[in-house]
Amino acid sequence: MASTSGESVELLTASLERQAVNDQSVMDVSDDSQVIRAAQAGDRTAFGQLYDRYARMVHGILLARVPLNDVDDLVQDVFLLALPRLHTLRDVNRFGAWLAAIARNRATDYYRKGVDEVELTDSLPENQVDGHAKSSAPDAEPAAILAAIRELPEAYRETLLLRLVEGMTGPEIAARTGLTSGSVRVNLHRGMQQLREKLTQSSRAAQASSHIREGQEENP
Repeated sequence: MASTSGESVELLTASLERQAVNDQSVMDVSDDSQVIRAAQAGDRTAFGQLYDRYARMVHGILLARVPLNDVDDLVQDVFLLALPRLHTLRDVNRFGAWLAAIARNRATDYYRKGVDEVELTDSLPENQVDGHAKSSAPDAEPAAILAAIRELPEAYRETLLLRLVEGMTGPEIAARTGLTSGSVRVNLHRGMQQLREKLTQSSRAAQASSHIREGQEENP
């Protein structure tokens, strides 16, 4: 893990630079206004469509804040909280930002209600890094990267998880969360810089520890 973390984050950085920070990227975000108005009028099918469009965003926001094992249940909670409040939303163009605020508040309430806080860097279930099964690479490395992301400042942590784990493009993150394209670009760039530094430091520390152990074995 220590020897490959640096390579992995370089690949992630390259991916971000190619796909996520270009204002001219094609934005696969549909006009939600009609769907939102229909949901406000009580159309449950329309609300289901909003769930399909925004669940990844809510999942990423929660993943940045609460223990992994509780994220999926809290995603459901966020939408259950949003449904009866939807009529209070005056500007349908702000739905994403409004829903994101509910998700962040739900994460805060998770701890306020006396749930024992679990370190976000705890060991992750085997073959999982985002609540969904992974079948290819060993799970130790993506788990280490996820743990490192969760140690970053909140704004960088959230944006990086939306990009790297949820697979949202930079323009899509901006459109869904209500952030400006510039803010998303800055968060991704600075977040990747800090992530690279953390993984490099971790790699060096692991290498130093390995050298010490090797020396001790050679000279018992």
